[in-house]
Amino acid sequence: MEILGGPLYAVAGAGESHGPAVTTIVYGCPPGIYLRAAEIQRHLDRRRPGSNKHGTPRREDDTVVLLSGLYQQDHDRLSAGPALTVAAGDRLSQTTGYAEGYTTGEPVAAIVLSTAKKSADYQQFVGPMGEVRPGHTDLVKYYKSRGFVDPRGGGRSSYRSTISDVIGGAIARIVLREHFGTAILSSICQVGPLQASQTLAGRVQSMLQASNNQPIAAAAIHDLEVAMEAAEIYTLDDAFASAAGELIKRTRIDGDSIGAAVEVVALNVPPLAGDPLYQSLKVRIMGVLGGLHAVQGVEIGAGFAVVARRGSENNDPIRAAGYQANSHGGLIGGITTGMPLVFRVGFKPTSTIAKPQQSVRKNLEEIDFQLRKGRHDPCVGVRAGVTLESRVAIELLNAVLMHQAQAIDVENFRLFGG
Repeated sequence: MEILGGPLYAVAGAGESHGPAVTTIVYGCPPGIYLRAAEIQRHLDRRRPGSNKHGTPRREDDTVVLLSGLYQQDHDRLSAGPALTVAAGDRLSQTTGYAEGYTTGEPVAAIVLSTAKKSADYQQFVGPMGEVRPGHTDLVKYYKSRGFVDPRGGGRSSYRSTISDVIGGAIARIVLREHFGTAILSSICQVGPLQASQTLAGRVQSMLQASNNQPIAAAAIHDLEVAMEAAEIYTLDDAFASAAGELIKRTRIDGDSIGAAVEVVALNVPPLAGDPLYQSLKVRIMGVLGGLHAVQGVEIGAGFAVVARRGSENNDPIRAAGYQANSHGGLIGGITTGMPLVFRVGFKPTSTIAKPQQSVRKNLEEIDFQLRKGRHDPCVGVRAGVTLESRVAIELLNAVLMHQAQAIDVENFRLFGG
């Protein structure tokens, strides 16, 4: 069973790339958080196909419909979400989703319909004579499922399944922001051989030094987001964005794909969340980031650059106001220090490409593979940032709730007065 996060805050998802919908259930959201579907939608819009001209040409609305876990006394505002209609023969059932309300502590359920399917494009991969895309999950998923696999769009292995990550992450962000002012950002920092000269981690470190390690204001965080949204690809470095966009365009025309690296930085992180060993927050976050589709490597803090350093260079100085540098990337011994969480994630080139390749059929007959149809990202890292942010948010909120569970307050167990 696959569940993201947990045990206190967790996200479960279901749905294949070309199925009717992706469904999501979020467990463990604390009660009393005011949740708007529009805020979840804002994050889904960054993830959805067609959101960036350098991504897949497939276009989906990806409208989220919230179905449970919210309430407010104004039922008209509560139930002002998108309409849902189910027609079966001469029977017609209609309802509306939730638009906004307070979380009740019960599971939050959501659905996102899939409306831009071209399933015939995947006939090439069907059955034991189906062809295998090099680098894709076609072969291993076929044998793992004993042949009972949905090959359309990659089935559950499709990046479309990360809709659930983004929904669960959006809710986690709201909880963390309300309690701690936490924000989680990402910036594309490398495409192929091109590297950004301005990094998000560097910019954040400069902001912290200027404020003497005080929390970064919401307005400053908003300015960072606006700057990245305005770039040709989601990055802090405009010049790099233009050059990388041109490289991705040329790669697409050539029928090929290219890799990318994405920084993920969490700001205003509460200290003391996480555990030192088997439930180490470093283990968990690096695991969920590394487990995302197409990810081949994850670094934390200064990453592999620390290999060439001495301890006297790498140890972060500490004063009464806090850590003065952040080589450790916000985690020591798997526990947050209050400094920004800093990760760098490397994506391989998209597996599905138009160029001829050596491969096999699912019965292992050797073939010269040539893709016939399909709509694919030439650089999967272009749309990946919001999913990385979401996975960090889910794990961080779970760690915060785990830490809070160790602080027993009898007031939370009082039913009657006295």
